[in-house]
Amino acid sequence: MGTNDDADIGPIDFLLVEFPGSQFKGEIAPELARLVDQGLIRLLELMLISKADDGSVMAIDAADIDRPELAALAPLAAGTLGVVSDEDIALAAEALEPGSSAGLLVWENLWAIPTVNAIRRAGGQLVATGRIPAQDLIEALEAADAAGA
Repeated sequence: MGTNDDADIGPIDFLLVEFPGSQFKGEIAPELARLVDQGLIRLLELMLISKADDGSVMAIDAADIDRPELAALAPLAAGTLGVVSDEDIALAAEALEPGSSAGLLVWENLWAIPTVNAIRRAGGQLVATGRIPAQDLIEALEAADAAGA
């Protein structure tokens, strides 16, 4: 019988995407559906957080949203686990400008499970992780091209 150390769990990531003026159009839903359908990710949480001009905050699970432009998100959120706490929502809201909304997405990277399991079997353990913003990479590549030209 296995322990939690033997569980097939991939790395968990989150993303908070702000939409100034709460102008969300819904183009994200088909791409998220594609990632889920291809077995690359498993959605753990999908929420909409709104910050009013007065700073008050409202959070709603995407499965409960009835706005037409957000309707495509509801089926994706239907099986989420509710892993986001009130404290997480408050922290996310701090990052938002008043009068804006954001999508808070938490997902498991299913594609990474075989690598994670191989690392565990080899006796390795995670000591650091991070992300490099795509814009930083683009700028570095452009600088390298300019230096080589």
